[in-house]
Amino acid sequence: MNVRYKFPKLEIDLDKLKKYKFETKDRQLTKLPKRVIYCKKCVTSNQRPRTTFDKEGVCSACRYAEKKFHGGIDWKKREQELIKLLNKHRSKDGNFDCVVPGSGGKDSMLVTHQLKHKYGMHPLTVTWAPFIYTDIGFQNYYNSIQSGFDGLVAWPNGIIHRKLARIAFELKGDAFEPFVYGQKAYCFHIALRFKIPLIFYGENGEVEYGGSMKNAYKPYESVEDWEEFYYKGAGASKLIEEGYKMGILSKEDMKNYQFTFYKAPPLSEIKKLNIQMHWWSYYKLWVPQENFYYCAKNTGFEASPVRTEGTYTKAFSIDDRLDPLHFYLALIKLGHGRASREASSDIRCGHITREEGVMLVKKYDSEFTNAYFKDFLDYLGITEEHFWEVINRYRRPTIWKKVNDEWKLRHNVAKDGTDD
Repeated sequence: MNVRYKFPKLEIDLDKLKKYKFETKDRQLTKLPKRVIYCKKCVTSNQRPRTTFDKEGVCSACRYAEKKFHGGIDWKKREQELIKLLNKHRSKDGNFDCVVPGSGGKDSMLVTHQLKHKYGMHPLTVTWAPFIYTDIGFQNYYNSIQSGFDGLVAWPNGIIHRKLARIAFELKGDAFEPFVYGQKAYCFHIALRFKIPLIFYGENGEVEYGGSMKNAYKPYESVEDWEEFYYKGAGASKLIEEGYKMGILSKEDMKNYQFTFYKAPPLSEIKKLNIQMHWWSYYKLWVPQENFYYCAKNTGFEASPVRTEGTYTKAFSIDDRLDPLHFYLALIKLGHGRASREASSDIRCGHITREEGVMLVKKYDSEFTNAYFKDFLDYLGITEEHFWEVINRYRRPTIWKKVNDEWKLRHNVAKDGTDD
């Protein structure tokens, strides 16, 4: 299919932008340890925000994986909790009784399919559209709906969305953040308007991949956790406020656009209906590779025909053309990229050894994502020169060192960084 997209020029107050004093709004960066260490079991470093390491040098995600795979969690008891919850909410007349956010990918469709076919629920899928669909991403979404589900898709105002992505790129070092705002908030708006108090996400990423253990043994989280866990310490309101100061958002943008779906509904309304977002991974053993097999069999999901740049996989996070740059920017800011994340998960699930993970990280983690680079530049309305200017602004001296005019990692999991 190879769809091409055209993006009109973004109207930006360049004089205002030149006068703006840039200061990152990524509050996570100041909290990271200055000394870089790697987990003894996986390939995650202590630069992954909110991830903790014990005295044996093992990360919190690996310790959680030990419990979930080796008897530390009673999965039969957890399923009984799930059945009790679903019995409470299941509709008797076929009306929607739960909301499942997702893009048609393997994780959300596993949740949706099992809710409907195993537990007799009536799920409504809701999708906050990717910035720019990949061909395979749209195909998988279409196939998932054709396999027997109802879905709503939110397409945010294209110009506003692009401007927010530009602001996030400048101030957070991550253009992907406006997608995260909508991904978290849109389903709560739909739940409120349809009066459906039960929402199901796939996994608790904080405990599965590394992060805070605050909600590790709870089935759901509060919207009050979002700013710390998902928004780097500053949410949509701050991004919008700064975007206006920068001249990227105009007076007319601020006057005529409400930014509703980028923010959660009022907490009072959420509490009144008692809306709760539950993780499927709390109730069911979460194994991403098994999710892929399940959805390939049941919902028409297909892997990409080519390997995703920056990693070794073909089936994970393949919906959005901006997604690979999201992971590349993580490499720049934190020193570990997409291959590190996926290899760590595969090690915890027992699919590969740590030694194999180290080799995969060394081969793929620092690979630049060329396939959609022009789309990224066009979408944000920036030049390649400006891209590298922002990128280099986020290279922390504890992570990077310039050697012969080339940036090198000071430390890496293979122990062959410039300072290892």
